[in-house]
Amino acid sequence: MKRESIFTRHTRRLVITSLLLPLAAAWRVDCSAAASNASLPDGTRSEQVYEVVVYGDSSGAVVAAVAAKREGRSVILVNPTGFLGGMSASGLGATDFLGRRNTFGGIASEFYDAIAAAYGTNYIRSFEPHVGRRVFEKMIADAGVAVVYNEKLDRASGKGVAMDGRRIKSLTTLSGRTYRGKMFIDATYVGDLMAAAGVTYTVGREPESQYGEDMAGVRRGDTKPRVHYTQRDKDHFVKEVDAYVKPGDPNSGLLPRVFKIENLKNGQGDKKIQAYNYRVCLTTDPALRIPMEKPAGYRELDHELLLRNFDAGDLRLPALIEPLAGGKNKVDWNNMHAVGSDYPGGNWDYPEASYERRREIEKEHETYIRGFLWTMANNPRVPEAIRKKTAAYGLPKDEFTDNGGWPWMIYIREARRMVSDYVMTQQDCEGKRAAPDPVGLGSFGMDSHVVQHFVTESGHVNSDGVIWRVPPRPYGISYRSIIPRRGECENLLSPICLSASHVAHGSIRMEPVFMALSQSAAIAAGVAIAEDISVQAVAYSSLRKKLEAAGQILPPPAAQDSRPRNPRP
Repeated sequence: MKRESIFTRHTRRLVITSLLLPLAAAWRVDCSAAASNASLPDGTRSEQVYEVVVYGDSSGAVVAAVAAKREGRSVILVNPTGFLGGMSASGLGATDFLGRRNTFGGIASEFYDAIAAAYGTNYIRSFEPHVGRRVFEKMIADAGVAVVYNEKLDRASGKGVAMDGRRIKSLTTLSGRTYRGKMFIDATYVGDLMAAAGVTYTVGREPESQYGEDMAGVRRGDTKPRVHYTQRDKDHFVKEVDAYVKPGDPNSGLLPRVFKIENLKNGQGDKKIQAYNYRVCLTTDPALRIPMEKPAGYRELDHELLLRNFDAGDLRLPALIEPLAGGKNKVDWNNMHAVGSDYPGGNWDYPEASYERRREIEKEHETYIRGFLWTMANNPRVPEAIRKKTAAYGLPKDEFTDNGGWPWMIYIREARRMVSDYVMTQQDCEGKRAAPDPVGLGSFGMDSHVVQHFVTESGHVNSDGVIWRVPPRPYGISYRSIIPRRGECENLLSPICLSASHVAHGSIRMEPVFMALSQSAAIAAGVAIAEDISVQAVAYSSLRKKLEAAGQILPPPAAQDSRPRNPRP
């Protein structure tokens, strides 16, 4: 039997009628901060012990909480933000799964089927942010999950996580509220709870030698041929662009966000991460369009690299524009090509930063992207066709209405990554080894946006860190990659900031995959509770049966794990 057939033999799950038909009624659900914690349900008293405490701001956080509730567990979702759904409700409307819709089932499939039903169709991959939010709200309401909003883990005082041996006893938020539980799921995009529990993790890019990955570490864009890249020249400089404020004069200093790095060689590891941006929802509908204005603090110098790239003759539109459903001329505006809406280098300290510093970083990104869009629409050095196209867009009045049409959440493509007994690597993605304990499937390309722009030996700008290679087929993601290694925390699961190399994480980091892994994490937590064991002691055979019963799509069981042990960092 061909390997691919294991993925096509699964049919799409039938969607629960109660989720689809009365969807419009969910539009009335209010998850705003003002309404969220004013009258907390009885279940939020600090002395109550929940069976499952989900801490998170992602789509996976919603799915984990719903899954735990369906397993019959008492559960609370402690949400550090004021809304549900993470990036799937904050601008990332163009879902990335390369057409491999049959690689996820369960609650993730229910979510996308409910999105399609909201638009009166049976399949859709690009949707408006508010529709995603409302589907998540209805899922939570239908499951009867208690949610508290704007409750951030207390990370500064040392009192945020109380441990009893190797188990988390409780988490405490900045408001002083304490949430006790038997099992905890960190479903944040940054891994704050995981880190506070003392679990081993890493940030940045491993060297090529660590896991034997030929796409790992530094990847200079001026290296030819680019063996690590299968999309010709995307996100790379294709023209020579001078790196200095005064062209040709190193004494004038480098342009903003261009770095001088001595002896930059392919394969080197570092603590840097791929660029963030906001997945801005824009529209050309005159009735909805809020024109883009020059932001406070705007400096043309901050966009000189963009303008010089145009001057040099790169006339490509520096954006990936995905139309969204709904008939309102809305798009998901994403980064594309050498200089776009990504802000490389502006996020390197974000994973470990304080809440205050994170907010500063978010504001810096917002200012840059607003300035980028204004420059694209108004500066005469921008090619006329691109200038006119950009000027036609504006923020939509009916999205993020409490934030002027701007997305609530920055797109955290990568932050902390747990290091456990199984580290997902390029070898897993490429089918050169198979985890014997899969709890979900990955299928997207091993994808990293630019990590940094650097000055070359010739005084020009080039990019580092851009990689892209599509796996030959879907691959299994190990259960051990979403739990801490043996000897560390015994009642924590981390399905978002999972144990994966930078390269493998670039493929795994898609919203449908995060949802699938989060459901598997919740089901595993239920098994651990029922058997009164640690998450490391959960037998995969029994877990797999429950995952399949819940509609998860998995590859067939592997005979053994033939992979050599990953070295500890």
